[in-house]
Amino acid sequence: MNAAAKPTEIDLDQAAAGMTLASALLDAHGGVLLPRDAALTDSMLASLRRRGVERCVVWAPEEAAAVDPAQLARERELRMQRLQRLFRHSGDDTGAETGGGLLLRVLRAYRERDPA
Repeated sequence: MNAAAKPTEIDLDQAAAGMTLASALLDAHGGVLLPRDAALTDSMLASLRRRGVERCVVWAPEEAAAVDPAQLARERELRMQRLQRLFRHSGDDTGAETGGGLLLRVLRAYRERDPA
């Protein structure tokens, strides 16, 4: 799927329409019921319950709660230091509305409001 998602095994009761399978769903004999990366629908979930399927592996987004605010602040500061280093030869940016000083000021403003 993508780097921001990881395979997670869940109970079928926790599965919802729209989730995507991270691995093929097999029956007791090894036959493929649903292929990897199939998007689940309500009718698929009902059919799987009737077949007695209890668990599935879906793509789950990385936990946003695991993000450390202090780490975000450090990363932000490093990005600002990098901008300062990249524009170190652009002259002073305190009043000049030309060239690198203006671009640096615009980039700083953008980075300060952009968390990523």
